Amino acid sequence: MTSRIKLFVVSTSTCLVFVLLFGAMRGRSASPEDTYRHLAVYTEVLSRIKSDYVEEPDMKSVTLGAVNGLLESIDPYASYLNADQYKQWSKSKDQHKAGVGLVLSKKFGYVGIVDAIPGSPGAKAGLTTTDVLETINGVATRDMPLAFAELLLEGDPGTTVEVGVLRLRKPEPQKITLTRAAIQYPAVTAKMEPEQVGLIQATSLEGSKVKEIAAKVEELQKQGAKRLVLDLRHCSTGGPEEGAKLANLFLDKGLITYIEGQKVQRQDFSADAAAAISRLPLAVIVNRGTANGAEVAAAALLDDKRAEVVGERTYGNAAVRKAITMDDGSAVILSVAKYYSPGGKAIQDTGVTPSVPVAEAEAVALDDDGNPTAPETPQQAGEDVLLKKAIEVVTKGKGNVASSPAPETKKTVDGQPNHIITPVPPPK
Repeated sequence: MTSRIKLFVVSTSTCLVFVLLFGAMRGRSASPEDTYRHLAVYTEVLSRIKSDYVEEPDMKSVTLGAVNGLLESIDPYASYLNADQYKQWSKSKDQHKAGVGLVLSKKFGYVGIVDAIPGSPGAKAGLTTTDVLETINGVATRDMPLAFAELLLEGDPGTTVEVGVLRLRKPEPQKITLTRAAIQYPAVTAKMEPEQVGLIQATSLEGSKVKEIAAKVEELQKQGAKRLVLDLRHCSTGGPEEGAKLANLFLDKGLITYIEGQKVQRQDFSADAAAAISRLPLAVIVNRGTANGAEVAAAALLDDKRAEVVGERTYGNAAVRKAITMDDGSAVILSVAKYYSPGGKAIQDTGVTPSVPVAEAEAVALDDDGNPTAPETPQQAGEDVLLKKAIEVVTKGKGNVASSPAPETKKTVDGQPNHIITPVPPPK
């Protein structure tokens, strides 16, 4: 079967499964007959494809494509792993291997790039949020489980991996060879800008980065800062719980975020007055590479009217995920609860829309061969329009000031944090 025919069949079956999913989701309020009716439609169409299509399709490929399309339609971070893939993934997930520094999600059936960690092999190669990985070591990523793609990119330090990259700026795929390395998350930096504006730049919330940010904030305040700008561009690593801690540095009361799912009862994260360290006017900078914990922080500070958010809409990724095992040894890695902004928006679905939208200049320019010729970050590429706007906003009094402290009970979450994926037995 040709690739074009395969794509057609897989796309068709994916659409059918999406219809089935819609019926199943409505099943909680609809009658069982509605769910079975959708199942009957799907089964009949598959039967017609098998019997009447121009050539007999590979039903295994059709089914796999349909499953992956179904998962992508509801959760771009979900994965279906067959028994062998799940064994391999389970064995390696706790091993700290070298990588290329790419944060991934599914996009148009392929593996898309959320962001490249600054300073990583992926960032040095000029890979960015709009890029799509078409192949990894010659293997097509179409219908490849996201978790398995992440596994293929890992390996021993110094080894290489070749990726085929689709870019909006180039019509043809480009082959790029990346050398795996131990990923180092850049340190938090801070400096004083004109007009007594303290600037804190964080490109990760992993590990102890929130404590580093807190130390930098206190340092800037001692230096005489009267206003603050928190730059969270390209901050795509660090779980939602770290984002809640970050927001709490600037909030002395109120709801920061909450999680909720079909089988997960709503659980709130509220600000603890004792954890707040600054009441200075604040602006937060985000872009399309801002994801996960940084989005939780930005959404909370915006919805609680504590800060203006400047820049581009964020990527959208904040959920509790678990690996749910099947009877045959396969598994589905799926979001079982989502993180919400104080205003009730699911961050994974909507991202964070800035209160002061500003488009970021293209960070990476390419030569005729598709190689990067410009610096990796907008801060290095001349005038930083987002930073300039954020300073303007906060100095003109639009950055909000924290309210006076008020007692608030901090609610905790008993469930698993986002970055821990725990196998769950199949339902009986």
